[in-house]
Amino acid sequence: MEKHPAELYRHHVRPFMKSKLEEFMILGYDQVSEQELWTYLLKKKWKSKEELMIYKMVSDIMSVRAGEFMNFAAVESYKAPNWFGSEEGTKMLEDLL
Repeated sequence: MEKHPAELYRHHVRPFMKSKLEEFMILGYDQVSEQELWTYLLKKKWKSKEELMIYKMVSDIMSVRAGEFMNFAAVESYKAPNWFGSEEGTKMLEDLL
C-alpha cells in the first residue's frame, strides 16, 4: 500500500496532535489514541493523496471536533469484523465460560 503524503510530516505535527488529544481528555474522551486520531485525519480530512502543506495539516488537526471524531469512530467500529465470530473470539469465550 502506498504511503499517504501526510506521513512525511507526521513527526512535525505531533505536538499539535498531542494538544488535540489533551483537549479531548478535558472533554472526557480520554481513551482516544494518537494513532486513532491520525487514522481519522488520513481517512476524513486528507482523503485525497495530494501533497499537503504543514500549516494546512496543523489547521486541520486543530479544527477537529470531538463529536465528529466520535461519529467517525462509531462508524469504523461497525465496519470492523465481528470479533466474536472469529476463531480467536470463540476460543476466548469458551475459556471464559
